[in-house]
Amino acid sequence: MTRFLDRLSFRSKIFLGITAVILVFGLLSAIFVSKAATHAMLGEIKKRGLTLALSLAARSADPILGQDFLRLKNMVDGVKETSDDITYAFIQDKNGQVLSHTFQVGFPVELLDANKVPVGSSEHVQLLASEEEPFYDFAIPVMIGAERIGVVRVGLSQIKAQAAVNRLLLIIFGVSAGAVLAAVLLGNYFADTVTRRLNFLRASAEEIVKGNLDLQTAPRSKKNCWEIKNCNQHQCPAYGDTRRRCWYLVGTLCPECKPGGYEQKIEACQNCQVYKTIAGDEIQTLAETFDYMALSLNAHIEGLKTAENNLTRQQQLLKTMIDATPDLVSLQDSNFIYQAVNQSFCDHFSLDADKTIGKSEIDIFTPKWAETIRTEDLQILKTGVPLSKEIIIKKNSEKHWFHMVKLPVFDRDRIVGLLFTARDITDIKRYQEKLVQSVKMEELGKLAGGVAHEINTPLGIILGYAQMLLEDIPQDAESHEYLEIIEKQVKICRRIVADLLSFSRVSESSMAELDLNATIEEVLNLIRQIFQQDWVNIQASLDPQIPLIQGDKEKLKQVWLNLLNNAFESIQQSGTIWVKSSLCPYGHHAIVTVGDSGNGIAPEDMKRIFDPFFSTKAPGVGTGLGLSVSSGIVREHQGKIFAVSPSPPLYKTLSTANGKPPGPGALFLVKLPITRDAEEDGCEEFFLHQEPYKISATG
Repeated sequence: MTRFLDRLSFRSKIFLGITAVILVFGLLSAIFVSKAATHAMLGEIKKRGLTLALSLAARSADPILGQDFLRLKNMVDGVKETSDDITYAFIQDKNGQVLSHTFQVGFPVELLDANKVPVGSSEHVQLLASEEEPFYDFAIPVMIGAERIGVVRVGLSQIKAQAAVNRLLLIIFGVSAGAVLAAVLLGNYFADTVTRRLNFLRASAEEIVKGNLDLQTAPRSKKNCWEIKNCNQHQCPAYGDTRRRCWYLVGTLCPECKPGGYEQKIEACQNCQVYKTIAGDEIQTLAETFDYMALSLNAHIEGLKTAENNLTRQQQLLKTMIDATPDLVSLQDSNFIYQAVNQSFCDHFSLDADKTIGKSEIDIFTPKWAETIRTEDLQILKTGVPLSKEIIIKKNSEKHWFHMVKLPVFDRDRIVGLLFTARDITDIKRYQEKLVQSVKMEELGKLAGGVAHEINTPLGIILGYAQMLLEDIPQDAESHEYLEIIEKQVKICRRIVADLLSFSRVSESSMAELDLNATIEEVLNLIRQIFQQDWVNIQASLDPQIPLIQGDKEKLKQVWLNLLNNAFESIQQSGTIWVKSSLCPYGHHAIVTVGDSGNGIAPEDMKRIFDPFFSTKAPGVGTGLGLSVSSGIVREHQGKIFAVSPSPPLYKTLSTANGKPPGPGALFLVKLPITRDAEEDGCEEFFLHQEPYKISATG
């Protein structure tokens, strides 16, 4: 039963409750009234019968004494005719003989002794039953003085008396039923009125759940506060606000209003004319409060959305700034769980940012490295002292130097996380190494220059005497062969000494306007025939649109000669060298490229090819100073030199001599400014493609 009631609507519950109360009290009232009315009516009927009997007894004394039977007959007939519920009437003498009666068929003798009046009693009423119907028998003695001279008997029909009572009960129950029905209808109307407003509140609540906060639940006032009080204070928050009552608003300007919120204002507002005019019942107050809550909630949500949008923009801006920095950045909480990482961090360690968040270093790095990191982090959390150091991280078999900083993140006095930043200082370290190497090479150059000067004279003497002996000794002699070997090796030593002197000597360049293509052609004319003896073909493509440039002609010729010799030695025999000059698209620089179809440069050697004394040639074949000297000359001309291996396909389109397939080859690119004040424009990107080629650059 309880579950059934719980599932009913509130309107049904009110209707059933009111109906039940009305029915119960109506039924109880009808029963009580009917019983009281029945008792009262039967009493009145009995009193009427008793009154008729007493009246008949009082009038029948004389006729009994005078034996006036006709008069007695008229008297009993008159009593019976007074009402249809009088069944009979008869008179007895003192001996019990019937003097007169109203029976038509015959007198029922059983009535004679059915209701006797006790001696000394003035009346006696008894309910008697016959075959036809029950009836009340009224027996009244006829007295003259103290002597009883007879008895008057009157019979009153109980059925007819009860019929009258029943008619009264029908009227009572009919009136009660009508009253109950009217009360039920009024209760239903009341329940419908109450529940309709509550259902409207429920529907508004459902709209709020759906996210619709722009609601008007309470009825709009026919008059507003500024109209009731003839107020013209447009700056008042309540002025023009038709959706909220003024007592809900803060900062209203009415003199009667107390400062503060709803709790402080409502006591004063209850005595206000506006409140008395437009305030409603509890349901309207609930609806008004509901509207105010929805508006306040809507304003609060709008504020939260604005704050969320601002926070999202700030987070996005911060993330963009952090992702834009080349430094590795990460943030961990006090449990060493990564809360944020930037793009550089993910790129360096080949991680996915979404999969990294929520993990610790144990889940990301190798066990040994993770243990080292955890030890450092625990020390920082324990002491609160930042950590700063340089570390080496290997990536793709290459060493990278990082300057690492770990800082504790504080929330008041408590450490809540760790901020990690690491900056790649590999280039700085390399520059440092180069600087140290440069200092070493400078000192070595000075030493080499001094040594070269010291041994140059003995070498000249040895070469001179060897050549003199060659002239005196016959060519078929065995010693002549030995002298040729000495001569050859001494010349090699003199060439090494010359390179050492050239490397150690700092000479001023003679800068002047020159034709870049002319310097290249002079070198090509010098070596073309020599290279062709080993089936090495030179393909030249020189751009005639290149203007005159500022440079040292002899030094640039030395650069071209060194590059061509390197290409020739890489090919060794049967191959092609491609030489090309062109003007960059911006018109600020001239580009000279020397490519070959040789064996190329090993990836591990690309970083060292411009270092002094570095050579991959066999001992005694080269000094390892050619590219280093060329790089210095190019820098002196404010240019740059690049190396690419393998050579791009663009420079291997032609087949080599004798049909020999080309090797991976190498390409050297020299970038020289047209004028001394030419701006850097990055035009080499039009001639070099970094992927998948290995690039080495200097200058």
